[in-house]
Amino acid sequence: MAVKNPNSSLRRLEKYYYRVVVIIILVLHPVCYSVAATNINNNHHSGFSTHLIRKKSLNSPFHNHRKNKVFRRLMGPNTLQSPLTMDENDGEHLMKFSIGTPPVDIYAVADSGSTLLWTQCKPCDGCYKMKHAMFDPNKSSTYRKVPCSTKECSFLEDNGFCSLPKMVCTYYYSYVDDSISKGVLAKETIILTSTSGKPVSLKDIVMGCGHNNSGSLTENQMGVIGLGRGPLSFISQIGPLVGGKKFSHCLVPTDTDPKTASKISFGNGSEVSGDGVVTTSLVDKALFQDQYLVTLEGVTVGNKFVPFSSQGNLKLFEKGNMIVDSGTTLTYFPQDFYERVVTQVKKTVNPKLDPVYMNIVLDDPTEGTQLCFKTTKNLKGPDVTMHFEGGAKLKLTAEQVFFEDPENKLYCFGMVNTSRSDTIGEDQVGIYGNNLQGNILIGYDLDRRVVSFKPADCIKMSSSNISSSSNGAGATHPSYFSTYLLCLLFINVLLSQIIYEFFY
Repeated sequence: MAVKNPNSSLRRLEKYYYRVVVIIILVLHPVCYSVAATNINNNHHSGFSTHLIRKKSLNSPFHNHRKNKVFRRLMGPNTLQSPLTMDENDGEHLMKFSIGTPPVDIYAVADSGSTLLWTQCKPCDGCYKMKHAMFDPNKSSTYRKVPCSTKECSFLEDNGFCSLPKMVCTYYYSYVDDSISKGVLAKETIILTSTSGKPVSLKDIVMGCGHNNSGSLTENQMGVIGLGRGPLSFISQIGPLVGGKKFSHCLVPTDTDPKTASKISFGNGSEVSGDGVVTTSLVDKALFQDQYLVTLEGVTVGNKFVPFSSQGNLKLFEKGNMIVDSGTTLTYFPQDFYERVVTQVKKTVNPKLDPVYMNIVLDDPTEGTQLCFKTTKNLKGPDVTMHFEGGAKLKLTAEQVFFEDPENKLYCFGMVNTSRSDTIGEDQVGIYGNNLQGNILIGYDLDRRVVSFKPADCIKMSSSNISSSSNGAGATHPSYFSTYLLCLLFINVLLSQIIYEFFY
C-alpha cells in the first residue's frame, strides 16, 4: 500500500481557499465600483462647459444655407456642453440650454452685462415673434413661482414689485437698446448637455417668465441669460454647485469656418492660467454694479501711448472706466479718448488711403461712428495694446482690430465712439465688446474679483477634446481611480492577513 502524501490535504485546502479568495474579490469588486462612483456623484464642485455655435454654423438652427457669411462665437475649456449661436440679425451670442420638465430648448442671448435669466412664456399677448415654440410653464412639473416675501424677490430691488392678490414676485427689466421684459419670477430646472453627451440638471434656478416683451430682440432670441455680477445672475446661482463663481470664454476669429463649435466654461477648470496671462481687478460702481468694470489706463497704437485721461477732464481719471461685455458686439470709447486714438491710427496707416467715417447706424451718428479706409486689400494697420490697471498689457494684432467691409470696399477700425448719454457718454465709461475679443481667452472670477486675459488659439481650443485637458465630462475622474484602487488594496490586505493567519 502506497504511503499517503502528507501535503495532499494542505494542497486541497490551498485550492479551497484560493477559490474563496477569488469569490470574495468578485463579490467585493462591485462594492468598490459603487463606492468610487458614489464619491464622484457626490462631488458638486466640478465645472462644466457649453458649446457656442456660430450663427452661420451648419449646427445652428438659424443657419441660412443660401448665404455663406462668417461670424464669431465663444469658447472655453471644461465640462457641460450646450450649443450657442451668433444671431444672424445682430451678432449677439445665443446660448442653448433647456428648461422645465419635460425640457424645452431655449436659445437666449449670453450677456455678461446683465443678471436676469428670462425667456418668453405663455400666455404672452405682448410678445415679439419667435422662430421657436414658446415655453409653457403650465406644462412643466418643476416650475414654481417665487413669492414676494423671498430674498430672491428682494434681489430685484427697483426692477421688482408684488403682483396682487396672489403675492407673486413680478419683474420689469429694461435694456440700453430699449428692449424690455416684464413677467413673473420663478424657479425652474435648467438642463445643459455635457461634452460626454449626458444632460446635467441644475435645479431651482431663479428665472424670469416673460409675458410682455418687446424691443430690438430678434426672432432668433428667446430671451436673455444674464452672466453678470448680480446675485440673480446665472454665474452667482450655479457658483456653489460648480466650484466657484467664475467662467471663461474664447471667441474664434470672424473668418473661421462656421462649422467650428465654441465653448464657454463655468466653475472649476474655467480658470485662465499659464504663460501670457494678464490680470486686472474688478471695480465697484453704484451705476454699474452688475457689470464687469475694469480700469483702462490707455492704449498703445503702434509705438505711441495714448492715455485714457486728458488735461482738463479729471473725470476720466476715475477707476472703472471700461466694461468687459460679451453681450455688446462693438467696442466703444468715450468721444475725447476715441478722437485721440484714431488720430494716432491715421498717422500709422498708409497716407495714400483715404479715411472715411461711417455711421454705425444709418442716418444716426449718435449711435457711434467708425474710422474706415478705402481699400480692398488687406490693410497693414498698427498693433494696439490695451493697458489695464495693475500692469496688465493686452496686445491686439492688426488682424484683430481691423475688419473688412467687402460690401463698401472698406477696412474699418474695430473701436467706435458714441455720444449717447444713456450708454457711455455722460459717464465716460467705455465698453470692451466682443468684436475685439477674438483669439483671447477671457476669464471672469467674482470670488477673486479679477478679470484675466490670455492670447490664445481659439480655433485649436475649439477643436480639441475637452476631456483630454480637464476633469470634465467625457473623461474618467481621477478621484474615481484613487477611490477604486484604495478599496481593492484594502481587500487585498485583509485577505492576505487571513491567509497568513491560516497557513502560518
